[in-house]
Order: sequence, then C-alpha cells, then structure tokens
Amino acid sequence: FPNKIATEQQSVVLVKRLLAISVSCITYMRGLFPESSYGTRYLDDLCLKILREDKSCLGSLQIVKWIQGCFDALERQYVSFFHIFEWSFLFLHETVTELYQFKFKYKKEVPQMDIISNQMNFVNGVCSEDVKQASRLLIRKLYLLMQNLEPLPNDITLTMKLLYYNDVTPKDYQPPGFKEDGSPGNLYFDGDPVNLRVGSVSTGFHLMKVRVTTEKKRIKTVESNLVQKNGPTEISHQGLDCDEEEEEGSTKISCLNLAFSQEEVIGPKKKRKVSEPEKLLLEGRK
Repeated sequence: FPNKIATEQQSVVLVKRLLAISVSCITYMRGLFPESSYGTRYLDDLCLKILREDKSCLGSLQIVKWIQGCFDALERQYVSFFHIFEWSFLFLHETVTELYQFKFKYKKEVPQMDIISNQMNFVNGVCSEDVKQASRLLIRKLYLLMQNLEPLPNDITLTMKLLYYNDVTPKDYQPPGFKEDGSPGNLYFDGDPVNLRVGSVSTGFHLMKVRVTTEKKRIKTVESNLVQKNGPTEISHQGLDCDEEEEEGSTKISCLNLAFSQEEVIGPKKKRKVSEPEKLLLEGRK
C-alpha cells in the first residue's frame, strides 16, 4: 500500500491494485482456479491471494490479460463500469448466477497544503490513512461476502464487460483483450436477485465502488455484519442499484435490464460504448 497518495499517478496505481485484489479474491474464494495460480501478499494483518500468470492454467492467464486491459482503460480515464459475470445456460437463455460490478469515477481535485497543520491533504478531506482504512474495509467485506455465498454450479461460464464514458472515449478504442460488445443488454437471474453494496474507496482523484448481485437463495446468511440496515452496505430488492444520476432508472427483478449501463437513462437515450472479451473463459467448468 502506498505511503501517500498525493498525485494522480499514485492514485491510479492504488485503484489498479484494489481492482486486482478484488478480482483475485472473487476468483480464489469462488474456487475458479487452483492454488498454483495465486501468490500470497499481506496488507497489515490481511493475507491476500493474488492472481498471477500461471502457465499451467490458461484460465488465470486470460483473467490477468483482462485485468491488464482494464488497467489501460483506467489509465486513460475511459472506463466507467467493469462487470464480471458468472452464468450458465438454462431454459434456452443465459442465466446469470453472480454479477460483480466495479464503478469508477475520476475527480479533478488536487492535493493542497494545509498551512495550519503543515501537512499535505486533499481538498475533499481524504488523507492516505483514510484511504488505507477504506481499502482494508472493502477487502474484508468482499472476503466476508464470498464466504457467505453458496458454491458455484459446475456448468459455469465467466466473462467480463467494460463500459465507458462516451464523452471522452474514442469510438474505435478497444483495450487489449477486448472487442466491441454485440450482445443484448438484458441479464436474467433464475430466482429473486438481491443487490449488495460492498463498499467504496475515494482517493481524491479516483472513486471506486463495488457491488454484487446474486440470487437471494445463494446467500447462506443474510444476517451478517456485511448487510447493515440503513448502513453503507445493504441489500436492495429493486434489482441493480444505480448511483446518483442513474438512480432515477428502474430495473425489473425477473429480467435485470442494464439500461443504466447500456444507455443514458436521463435525457435522450443513446448507446453507451461497451466492450467484451475476445473469447470466453471457464466455459463448461468442471
């Protein structure tokens, strides 16, 4: 963890590491790859399993490639959403089992000197220690959630999608390992999906939010300290939660329409640029 976050470059390094840690946590705790595909790192008392390029496991190589593609979009400040889907084929259509959503925002604030305390602080009041504590809390909640989910079915397929800010992203831009998305924007859950707000981290330059949507029946224990009534982490039965400008959009339970991601909900509707991997992963998982 960086000792200080006083520049945009230091901030983007942290956000990239948080994304890598989060994706590694998801794949490790869901049993997608063998132990050999992970290295061990420590953040204070937290023992973290981090995906690495394991040549004996093509799946882990592909995931690392996708993460690096997202890094490229993050550095350019193009990507707005990073989605991880785990789905199976049921009743003539693809049924989503779990959806992991990472939202990114880019801020224009810059650090300034606090003359009274003679310390470097961000204009929005975020200091490096606050960012570290928020990061630790996010990671702990994600691990806790993974421990409270039922095992994945064997016929699982994993894929990812990147969604962009149209006003700054070139139409022909595609990060390494991705291509233009040609699939419809509907997600089907076999059951009653619930949305979990895992947490967020703000550095003063970047904001990253993590949310998980899965079927209610797949959560072993809802009554945990991860789910707090009226707290920062809560379950919503309104489908996929939206933030700020997207919250006026509505979604259906049986068919979660990602209108807030694929199109602008407020004002004239326009297609949002979306990328998908060049090839799928874990198809027909055993």
